[in-house]
Amino acid sequence: MKSYAVIGLGRFGTRMATSLYAHGEDVIAVDINENLANQIADSVTKSVAGDAKNKNVMKAVGVADCDCVIVGIGSNLAASVLITMNLKSLGVPHIICKAHDDTHGEILKKLGADQVIIPEFVVADKVAGSLAVPNILEYIELSDDYGIIEYTAPASWGGKTLKELNIREKFGATVIAEKRGETVTVSPGGNHIVQSDTTLVLLGDYKSLEEIKDLK
Repeated sequence: MKSYAVIGLGRFGTRMATSLYAHGEDVIAVDINENLANQIADSVTKSVAGDAKNKNVMKAVGVADCDCVIVGIGSNLAASVLITMNLKSLGVPHIICKAHDDTHGEILKKLGADQVIIPEFVVADKVAGSLAVPNILEYIELSDDYGIIEYTAPASWGGKTLKELNIREKFGATVIAEKRGETVTVSPGGNHIVQSDTTLVLLGDYKSLEEIKDLK
C-alpha cells in the first residue's frame, strides 16, 4: 500500500482521491473548503479542511510523509505554484500537478513537479483515439516506449493459430491474454486458435502496436 495526498477537491481531485482509496491505497484529501472536505470524508482515509499553501498545515496533516502528492488545483496558478514549491521543500518524493495549459505545466515542472496532467488534453486524446481506431478497446501506457492494448482480432487472423500468425516475429508484440466472451485465457500457447471476433491483449512498443492496429 502506498500513501497519497490529494490537494484540491474539485471534480478532478475528488475522483483521484476516491479512486485511489477504492484501489486500497492510503489517501489524505485536503481542501480549503470545509464542505468539500466533509463530502469526501467517508471515501478516503482522512479528509482535512485546511489551507494547503501553508507549509505547517501540510506537515501537521501528514502530507509531507506521503509517497506521492497530487495537486488538483489547476485553475489557480499562484496557489498551485506555491503548493508545489512547498511540497518540494518538504521532500515529497513524487509530485503530480494538474495544469490548465502547457505554459502552466512547464512552470510547475520547473518548480519541481514530477508529472503534469492536463485533463482536457488527456480526455481529448483518448476520445480521438477511440474514434480513429474503433477496434482498439483500451490502451494502457506502461512507459514512454511500451504499452498494452486490447485489440479485436482482424478477420484475416480468424481460424489461425498464434504460431501461424507469428505475431512476435512479424511485429515484435506479445499476446499476453485472450478474451472471448466471459472466458479469459492468460498466456495462450502457440497452438491456440484465434477467432476474428476475439479480443487479444497485446504487449509491445508503440511502433509495433501502431502497425498491428492498421491490419484488416
